[in-house]
Amino acid sequence: MGTYKTIISKIKIILETIKFSHTIFALPFAFIGAILAQKSIPSLNKIFWILIAMIGARSGAMATNRIFDYRFDKENPRTKNWPLVKGDITLLFLIIFTIISYCLFIFAAYMLNKLCFYLSFPVIFILSFYSLTKRFTEFSHLFLGFAISLAPVGAWIAVKGEIDFQPFLISLAVMFWIAGFDIFYALQDMEFDKKIGLHSIPAKYGVKKSIEIARILHVLMFICLIYMIPLFKLGIIFTTGVILTGIFLIYEHSLVKEDDLSKINKAFFTANGYISITLFIATLIDILIT
Repeated sequence: MGTYKTIISKIKIILETIKFSHTIFALPFAFIGAILAQKSIPSLNKIFWILIAMIGARSGAMATNRIFDYRFDKENPRTKNWPLVKGDITLLFLIIFTIISYCLFIFAAYMLNKLCFYLSFPVIFILSFYSLTKRFTEFSHLFLGFAISLAPVGAWIAVKGEIDFQPFLISLAVMFWIAGFDIFYALQDMEFDKKIGLHSIPAKYGVKKSIEIARILHVLMFICLIYMIPLFKLGIIFTTGVILTGIFLIYEHSLVKEDDLSKINKAFFTANGYISITLFIATLIDILIT
């Protein structure tokens, strides 16, 4: 019983370290890409290996982020209780975990098709490189958005075995969406980033301009979603999902105010979770009934 509890405790620590709950942001968009590529529900084999690839890629990316940011996390009051900082896990363990995660991603890509396998290597570089962008550019939010936006393109390639232009519109929507709410998230570390010399839009432009930039990015996301309707010949169900997404975005922005940043986490998790799930369900139903 004691061994079982220890294993469960370690798993919880790992999931907390890699912010596994954040998977809800990228995974639905990966399956949106797969569904639109297939114009139906992909085979269980494809679904399984896309899921494994997503878990491996995201786990490796988040673990890499924690490794690269370890010295900053030790000094940041917001992150002082994170598992790696507290010593609940070691750097060596996290390095080994990263290697295993990326190997899992590569293997899953191989099981999908040759093109996925070949592309898995530059994707790993992109996912890992994001953590370093905060050292030299305030546009690291956009690079994060770009890294995560590879999910729907990757899933499309997993299904079709070739690169097409259509999924890049989905990726653009994801990139703008992720970058916008990552700016909100970075507002929490604005003063720390200034002090330590890290780059972010909040650290350079302040709260008011950062909120405005996030708003512009989310408007661009909404425009991309609208253009997806004719491009993929989607109908009323997906259109309804897009309208709901607009409402959720408005709700998200209503929570983050220049003089009140206390609801950032609610905006980050709640509204964005609704967005990804809503668009996935809307896409699935629309494709199935048409």
